[in-house]
Amino acid sequence: MSKIITGTPVTSGLGKLFNSHGLAKKTVVLFDANTRKLYGDRILKTLDEEGFQWVELTVPAREASKSFNSAYRLYGNMIEADVDRSWNLLAVGGGVVGDLGGFIAASYYRGIPVIQLPTTLLAMTDSSIGGKVAINHPLGKNLIGFFHLPELVLIDPSYLKTLPEREIYSGMAEVVKYGFISDRAFLSFIDNHFSDIIALKEPFLTKAVKTSASIKAAVVKKDFRETGGLRATLNFGHTFAHGLEKLAEYRHIRHGEAVTIGMVCALFLSNRLGYLSEQSLEEGLAILGKFRFPRGVIRRRFLDIDSRLLLENMLSDKKKLDKKLRFVLLKNLGEAFLLEETIEDQEVLAAISRAQAFYSHLK
Repeated sequence: MSKIITGTPVTSGLGKLFNSHGLAKKTVVLFDANTRKLYGDRILKTLDEEGFQWVELTVPAREASKSFNSAYRLYGNMIEADVDRSWNLLAVGGGVVGDLGGFIAASYYRGIPVIQLPTTLLAMTDSSIGGKVAINHPLGKNLIGFFHLPELVLIDPSYLKTLPEREIYSGMAEVVKYGFISDRAFLSFIDNHFSDIIALKEPFLTKAVKTSASIKAAVVKKDFRETGGLRATLNFGHTFAHGLEKLAEYRHIRHGEAVTIGMVCALFLSNRLGYLSEQSLEEGLAILGKFRFPRGVIRRRFLDIDSRLLLENMLSDKKKLDKKLRFVLLKNLGEAFLLEETIEDQEVLAAISRAQAFYSHLK
């Protein structure tokens, strides 16, 4: 499994760290335009000081960079730079760079090692850890990819200080998710210190990041290829979320924002089907009600959407099996499961409608 290292600065002693994990000091460093500007000079200077041979690549900071066209261009850059199978790839950024970098590493020379250096809360706690790497297709998100575990995940919470509040809230969705699916005590910690974590206060931030990363790593270790149903619980709220993202053309709503809304829908669905008590439902909604969205996002990207249209777009999600949607539900707060039985459309539509009513009331 991947070695997860947390610290500030996490790149201190990088050469020794690479050597101890059998990694050559020859690395392709993949940034997006934002992470190159914020961290590029510092990281590349560190690589020079540590005696690395490196090649720098940069992509635009947008979801559209997760495409065949981007990957094809980067393959060409690497070939022209004489990068061979003895090299590795260091992905510096959020989910887009992590997914794209992992996809390239998994496929270049039939696979080279990838090291993830996440710079967003969402990536630190979720996307950089599990080894699922992918690019998008116009017909769906993350449909084309590989299982390719990173050799190292290097987490430095101080990087989060450069992020706008919207990105912090977006990443917080995945943090809360871990409490919902597997750790009631962690969920209580989040509830009690929600504003502290959002404000990046220590030691609350580092505890939230470390606990989230450890839960994700433990689940992935037990069910790497999602064959036993355990890893699927990491997708709590995501079946709804991916429908929302598709309707927003993967541009107008953040992944974490869609997941937050999706978790509200999933809580209502869990309750409607008799798995989650009213008290637990109310406790869960109280936590999710603390999330803040940019003005107009909830209205345009959820409340104004017909529930049947959302359901139709959910059916393009890669989590469906035999053309049937699969839902992760809760039995209790901190206890999730993958429901194998088919759920009637009317139940899903009713859960969406109740979630829309919940957000209408908040506004």
